[in-house]
Amino acid sequence: MSRRFYFKFDSSIKALTPEGIEYILSPAGFPVRTLAYSIDKSIQWVILFMVYLTVELLRYDTGVWLVLILNFCVDWFYHVIFELVFKGQSPGKRLTGIRVVKSNGAPVDPASSFLRNLLRFADTFLFLFMIAFVSITASKGFKRVGDWAGGTLVVYTSMARSYPRTALKTLLSRYEPIDPPFVLSWEEKQTILDFARRYPLLGEARANEIAGIYTPYLRASLGSQNNSNLSNAAYLLGIARKLSGEI
Repeated sequence: MSRRFYFKFDSSIKALTPEGIEYILSPAGFPVRTLAYSIDKSIQWVILFMVYLTVELLRYDTGVWLVLILNFCVDWFYHVIFELVFKGQSPGKRLTGIRVVKSNGAPVDPASSFLRNLLRFADTFLFLFMIAFVSITASKGFKRVGDWAGGTLVVYTSMARSYPRTALKTLLSRYEPIDPPFVLSWEEKQTILDFARRYPLLGEARANEIAGIYTPYLRASLGSQNNSNLSNAAYLLGIARKLSGEI
C-alpha cells in the first residue's frame, strides 16, 4: 500500500514527478519560517561579530573594508551556500524541520537558490517584513517574492525527504546491473534514475505499479535480458544501477 499523508489543514500541494508520480508536499507557514530566519540571522550576527572582533584584535588597517566585504558575503551567500550543500537546509531550517525544494519537489538547484535569496531584500524591505508576510499568508504554497521568482517552496522535511546519495548506492547495490535493451535517451535515463531515488518513499506495491508503466515496453524489446522472474520495480532498479555506474 502506498504511503499517504494527512493534514489537519488543507495547505498541502500536489506535485508531479518526471515519471508521473503524484505526491504531497506540505508547505511551511509564516511562524516556522520566521523562527528559522531568526536562528539564521542570529548565526550571521555571531559570524560577523567574530570577524569584527578578530579585526579589532589584530588591528588591521584594512579592517573596515574587510568587515564590509565579509558582511556582504555573509548576508548574500549564507543561505545559498547552505541550501546547496545541505540539500535545501540552512542551520535554522534544519533545526525547525523545514527545507527549500523546487515547486515540483525536486532538490533546489543553484539558479533557483540564488534567485530566491537575491530577492530576499524585497521581502525584508526596510526590515518591516510586511511584503514577506503578505506574500506568504496570501498564497497557497506560503511563497514569498523570492520563492515565486525562483520557483521554490519551503516545506516540512518529512514531506520532502531526499534520498542521500550514499543510501541510493546502498539500495542499488542489492540489485544486479541490467543492460538497457536499447539505447535510452537522456530523458529516459533520468526517468529511471529518478524512480530509483524515490523508490524508498513509494512502498513496494506502489513502486511496482509505477514501474509497470515502463517495464513491459522495455522487456518486449529485442535483445532485452531474460529477467521475467524480477518484479517491475526490481527490473528498473537493475537498469538504474547499470546507468549509475555503480557496478
